[in-house]
Amino acid sequence: MIQTAIVGSMMVVGLSMLMALWRVLRGPSVPDRILGLDTLSIAAIAELMLFGMYLDSPVYFEAALIIALLGFVSTVVLSKYVLRRDIVE
Repeated sequence: MIQTAIVGSMMVVGLSMLMALWRVLRGPSVPDRILGLDTLSIAAIAELMLFGMYLDSPVYFEAALIIALLGFVSTVVLSKYVLRRDIVE
């Protein structure tokens, strides 16, 4: 029964990834696109965690941790660039 719940959750997270991708591609402004990219990275982390639970493999949890770190750094850098038009001070 838990496998069915994981597969159902993976489908819902996949749908949320498609909606976040739509926001990244069609966002009316740059901050909306950055928010969509951040949401997409969070959904990718959730998808990897669910896939790791489905396959019972710890490798996917480590990959999710790396994506979380890269997603946070990219959001901070893009937000800083939008505010100041300069990344390095």
